Amino acid sequence: MPGISNTIERFIKSMIDMAEDRTIEIQRNELAEKFDCAPSQINYVLTTRFTPYKGYYIESRRGGGGYIKIIKVGIDENEDINTIILETIGESITKNKAYHIIDGLLEEDFISSRERDIIKAAIGDRALNRENAAIRNELRADILKNILLILVK
Repeated sequence: MPGISNTIERFIKSMIDMAEDRTIEIQRNELAEKFDCAPSQINYVLTTRFTPYKGYYIESRRGGGGYIKIIKVGIDENEDINTIILETIGESITKNKAYHIIDGLLEEDFISSRERDIIKAAIGDRALNRENAAIRNELRADILKNILLILVK
């Protein structure tokens, strides 16, 4: 039986998929009641499963009429993908954040599963065998940016 976090994640993703503009507004307490869990469980799912590195933007408003707005950010042909790549990755990136970006690109059908596997192999810790984690993360960012910039050409 899947865990509650997985169930909540699937539910939210299905709501986003059904939304015309890939934007939904939910109330944390209502969702917690629906899944018979604490609101902190909803927070956990949102902060770990719906991150910018996974292609999501979240707005939160607290108070009586508070809500959470979740936007699935897709790759729009009108956007400058080069800028998105450079700003999202930055000068340094951890393996987990890089993998989230790559998995998001696969979900958007921007890359194939074979390309995903190749990129992950190229930027994984085994390939970047460096003692200094900071240097490894800088090298990972450089490699990932260069690969993705070539893929978008």
